Amino acid sequence: MDLAPCKQTAIAAAYKAADILRSRFGNISRIHKKDAVEIVTEADTESEMEIISAIHGRFPEHSILSEESGLKDGNSEFRWVIDPLDGTVNFAHQVPIFCISIALTCRDEIVLGVVLNPVDGQLYTALRGQGAHLNGNPIRVSTPTAVSESLLVTGFPYHINEIFEPIMIRYGNCLKTSQAVRRLGSAALDICYVACGRFEGFWEQCLKPWDTAAGALIASEAGATVTTFSNQPYKLGDQEILVTNGHIHDEMIGLLEL
Repeated sequence: MDLAPCKQTAIAAAYKAADILRSRFGNISRIHKKDAVEIVTEADTESEMEIISAIHGRFPEHSILSEESGLKDGNSEFRWVIDPLDGTVNFAHQVPIFCISIALTCRDEIVLGVVLNPVDGQLYTALRGQGAHLNGNPIRVSTPTAVSESLLVTGFPYHINEIFEPIMIRYGNCLKTSQAVRRLGSAALDICYVACGRFEGFWEQCLKPWDTAAGALIASEAGATVTTFSNQPYKLGDQEILVTNGHIHDEMIGLLEL
């Protein structure tokens, strides 16, 4: 199947969703708690509805897995994986670090990734085997070969109290060894920032497919190494991910080992 129409649809849907998020930024009237710590806003649901409508309008037979709506099964080997607002907590607190993440899988292999930052307009895209791009320009990972020369980024799960100790051990190992560790609050952007060379490595656990699907392909196509903490190739549905420029990957695996 020619994936160009899928890419065009995903990009158009992302831009429409971005319009919604920009109009809602700083203008949220209702925040709903999924549980004690995880939240969702009307911006999440409005953005999701726009994306799903655009995709189903063009590809009604495709399945869709989205953060707020769950799985909508279709009669196709293709499945879209959508996060309509990655960085909801940032968004709700008017911190301008969030994005839209849209991936397409074929028989559980990620074949298309689109991540759009509505704040600065940076659009990250990748088709499997065709490289990764930022606003149409090719991107590659950075070149540092040691963690001591590297700027890292990570994230923490909503329910951190349940696994606090291993998360802090890994964080401490990386913090003591690297130049610095950042925490932005958007896994999809974190991964894309590794892809374009701003960070050398990203790790996080307790993730959902929509957090990482698009970014994982974009990073891989930009030359990144993308695995689990045990150095197994990342696959859709893995709850942990390590994304590096490749040069520091083995050293990072050692730092994450418990």
